[in-house]
Amino acid sequence: MTQGGAARRTVLGAAVLAAGTGITGLTAGSAAAEDGYGGGRGDGGRGDGGYRDLPYPTVIGHRGASGYRPEHTIGSYQLALDLGADVVEQDLVPTRDGHLVCRHENEIGGTTDVADHPEFASRRTTKTVDGVSVTGWFTEDFTLAELRTLRAKERIPAVRQRNTLYDGQWAVPTFEEVLRWADREGKRRGRRVWLHVETKHPTYFRGLGLGLEEPLAKLLRRYGRDGRGAAVFLQSFEPSSIQRLSRLVSAPRVVLLSAADTRPWDFEVAKDPRTVADLVAPEGLKWISGFAQGIGPTMDLILPRDAAGKLGTPTTLVKDAHARGLLLHPYTARNENSFLPAEYRRGTDPAAYGNALGAFRTYFEQGIDGIFTDNPDTGLLAAEAFRPGRRPVNR
Repeated sequence: MTQGGAARRTVLGAAVLAAGTGITGLTAGSAAAEDGYGGGRGDGGRGDGGYRDLPYPTVIGHRGASGYRPEHTIGSYQLALDLGADVVEQDLVPTRDGHLVCRHENEIGGTTDVADHPEFASRRTTKTVDGVSVTGWFTEDFTLAELRTLRAKERIPAVRQRNTLYDGQWAVPTFEEVLRWADREGKRRGRRVWLHVETKHPTYFRGLGLGLEEPLAKLLRRYGRDGRGAAVFLQSFEPSSIQRLSRLVSAPRVVLLSAADTRPWDFEVAKDPRTVADLVAPEGLKWISGFAQGIGPTMDLILPRDAAGKLGTPTTLVKDAHARGLLLHPYTARNENSFLPAEYRRGTDPAAYGNALGAFRTYFEQGIDGIFTDNPDTGLLAAEAFRPGRRPVNR
């Protein structure tokens, strides 16, 4: 580990100790002896585990292991764990009767076989979701019983043709089913199974009378994942959703951040003029630190790309966020050429694997605390070089 890496661990220790104990004024210096995620006592001396069982840097299975299985299925979540992911992500949307289910979007035409069900043909419609016109089938128009008749399929078959082998193998899971699965797997493995849970389009759904935060908090309380030491991160692209969750549960929270020139949808609705560029500035990060323990920025906010798709000069976001005690879980690292920076691509086939390990290691070199990836095995291999006691690996 380089000297900079050790310093990053100290700052991260401050962030997670603050999240784990509720001490919002904790400084990096006071956490130095604890060593945060990287080892030692990451539980603030409470002896209850805290964040001690979560490695640094952390590898988060993005929608499970979606590079190998259709996303947001129990099969995808299970493979992520089996490949060694430290945390597994879920995105939550509601059904018409108020159940929370795991889908990246409420439009399910691209991720289920709903189009093959003639009984649901009349439900195909066009809606405006967060200012964007979308045509398809939507979870809020189905009861849970109706959704259970559908089967999941690969979202981007042109890029991930091998994943189509698993089309139809799994149903759309409810979040409660995932919580039960995580508890079973935790007991079987002898360690907690961490989750990273996103509220999708919360302002949109609240306008339909299907608020996400209250039923999510109820489930977290039911399964013992509502406390400061809970093995769960709560995340949203809408800061107001994270603020609402902060009043309902004490689990650690992360504000997701899209492109610099965009505005969160709740800001659009509230006529708040701030953009993501404002939120990643020091004052914006200070504001976020008042109700969240971390940020989940797009990687472009840390390592911008030029017009040719090559990586440019790193921004100061990692340093600035750590200065505010915020951890960083950027998104999304993938193996395929179509998702990689230009200098890490191999050949011209967009679906072929490029030098993903090189790209992932470059991401970790920035001092990030974890990363969302569709390929947890690649992420873990790259992360090993940056974990305590490991030697750097040549890219």
